[in-house]
Amino acid sequence: MAADPSVPPTGSRPGAEVSLHLLGGFQLLHGDTPVVVPRGLQRVIALIGLRPGATRCQLAGLLWPDAAEERALSSLRTALWRLRQDPCCPLTVSADTVRLDPAVRLDVDELVGTAGRVRDGDDARNATGALAAGRHDLLPGWYDDWVLLERERLRQLRLHMLEQVAGQHLAAGRHGEALQAALEAMAAEPLRETPHRLVVRIHLAEGNAFEAVHAFYVYRDLLRRELRLEPSAAMCALLDETLAPIRRATRDGGGARRSPGHPGRATGGPPRPASPTRRNV
Repeated sequence: MAADPSVPPTGSRPGAEVSLHLLGGFQLLHGDTPVVVPRGLQRVIALIGLRPGATRCQLAGLLWPDAAEERALSSLRTALWRLRQDPCCPLTVSADTVRLDPAVRLDVDELVGTAGRVRDGDDARNATGALAAGRHDLLPGWYDDWVLLERERLRQLRLHMLEQVAGQHLAAGRHGEALQAALEAMAAEPLRETPHRLVVRIHLAEGNAFEAVHAFYVYRDLLRRELRLEPSAAMCALLDETLAPIRRATRDGGGARRSPGHPGRATGGPPRPASPTRRNV
């Protein structure tokens, strides 16, 4: 493990900040200089960063799940010895625990911290970087069980954070910011209903009935095409409320021509949203 010789040495000055990036891929930086870390040692550093309270036995079992306990512990001791020979080592070892040095900045911690501030009710405008935080998946291309578990946990954490940010902006009447956060959540998980529902609510709050109806049908068609499902009753209710005045006006006017076999529907009015009844995939 050493600083990348292809990078000018200005970033590897003594006392430079050490940062560990796991979102979007593994990268260890000493100042501005990337530190070259073999793949096997990357796994050790990444796991220790994600499981700061884990014991040596727990770390060894996760890193070498198919090996006998003593052999896994021996492999961990060897890996830690190799890491500690390098002055850029980001770890501290004490008794039975190994963790990142407190001075090391971890991007996962920044995502968790931002989500915590939003969850605790901090004004969405003060949650700097909430939209960009965690935009990239944890360690893409890694398929260890512990990576998959942490990746999904962080993905769900970010989705709920974005939805809460959108809801806070919507409640405060900041419709542009609300729409931006909802669309960010939608991009992260296109089939998730909650951000689509938020988009409909935002358009309704702005008085843009056409945009609300359009957003509903875009989602309904996507859901039918990908999963052969219908939007939930709550999603359909949003559209029912939007179209109710139009239907009442059509009925009260009495001039609308009724379609054969559907005495309650005028042919000239907007279509009623599909039933939320779900079909088996």
